[in-house]
Amino acid sequence: MKRYNYSDLSIADIQKLVQRNVDPANEIRAIVEDVIVHVQQNGDSALLDYALKFDKVELDKLYLDKEELTEIASTITDEQKAALEIAYNNIYKFHAAQLKAEGKVETMPGVTCWRELRPIEKVGLYIPGGSAVLPSTFLMLGIPAKIAGCNEVIVCSPPQKNGKVNAFIAYVALMLGIDKIYLAGGSQAIAAMAYGTETITKVDKIFGPGNQFVTKAKTIIQSTTTTAIDMPAGPSEVLVIADETANPVYVAADLLAQAEHGMDSQAILVCTSTQIAGKVLAELDKQLPVLPRAEIAKVAIESSYVVITNNLIEAMSFSNQYAPEHLILATENWQQITSSIINAGSVFVGNLTPESAGDYASGTNHTLPTSSYARAYSGVSVDSFVKKITFQHITPEGIQNIGPFVEILAELEGLHAHKNAVTVRMKE
Repeated sequence: MKRYNYSDLSIADIQKLVQRNVDPANEIRAIVEDVIVHVQQNGDSALLDYALKFDKVELDKLYLDKEELTEIASTITDEQKAALEIAYNNIYKFHAAQLKAEGKVETMPGVTCWRELRPIEKVGLYIPGGSAVLPSTFLMLGIPAKIAGCNEVIVCSPPQKNGKVNAFIAYVALMLGIDKIYLAGGSQAIAAMAYGTETITKVDKIFGPGNQFVTKAKTIIQSTTTTAIDMPAGPSEVLVIADETANPVYVAADLLAQAEHGMDSQAILVCTSTQIAGKVLAELDKQLPVLPRAEIAKVAIESSYVVITNNLIEAMSFSNQYAPEHLILATENWQQITSSIINAGSVFVGNLTPESAGDYASGTNHTLPTSSYARAYSGVSVDSFVKKITFQHITPEGIQNIGPFVEILAELEGLHAHKNAVTVRMKE
């Protein structure tokens, strides 16, 4: 990992350092646009072609039904079921608390305004299945969709070599009451949910993380169709702030936990001294070789870096500019700096709080904004699956109270029909 001293970095240096997952030559965009057009024009046939081309599997059909999912799920152990159920319960408990009705507000006598929640009718969930299969992501997306009350939930996940899905994905589907999983991955799955095919229903909003191709597809879809997306969530990342109270063993483990996601993941260490950096890097050298996914983690670590700051204030300043998906505060002094956090997807505070807990079972959602999008986006929640519709009701007293002001405002904007819509009511 390269080392940088924060005090030596110019504003331009920092902007370059925090930039990631760029596509300067539009190579990814060109590939994804071709995929989208092919799916739009050829539907199921295109998906079958891409399953053979990208997933190396020849499919007879594009989905697994409840009977097949039940058979696949039967292979997991009771211990594994219990772990998934604990995760389900914690995630459900945290997200259920987000579904709250708002009260009515009388803005002036006789004028009442309020908002009511309505679920998004048709949502699409993309569950990655590349180098790692993620049933946890299925829980993170499926549970808030269920709480919100979405009428139709379309689930796409890449097929494995046997033309099926992972047993854990199948078991989560049964837990969520989802009877069908569509065997489509990558940007082609995003296109299928955005446009619809003979088999896959067009949805109103697409959710789920993925690689740069999936992210690019989502951003293109959002700007060219009526289908919305949750956020541009690409390759995963973590930024760890560590001071002299941090445990280097824990910090190294957290960096590697992130790095094993994929070769394009980033694991950034921001620490308050070169001594801390040295201890963490030494631990990385010890822990990395024994990991089953060591080759993947090694590439990600080599593309990551360390920033040395003079104090936690500088560390937090850099973090806010990086805007990490995951922010770990590996310090006993975390309460001194949490109020300074401006940009972050999810925060893990204290030396005993690993990102892994949030990834799986603490209850918070792990579908989070990456690539600096934490500057403007929140992670997935129940709010992501609902619309908030405003209502207003005006009584006879209310129209007399508010009417004259609306008339004036309409007239000053030159919209006389607007004024008249009020005037005719006031005359009554």
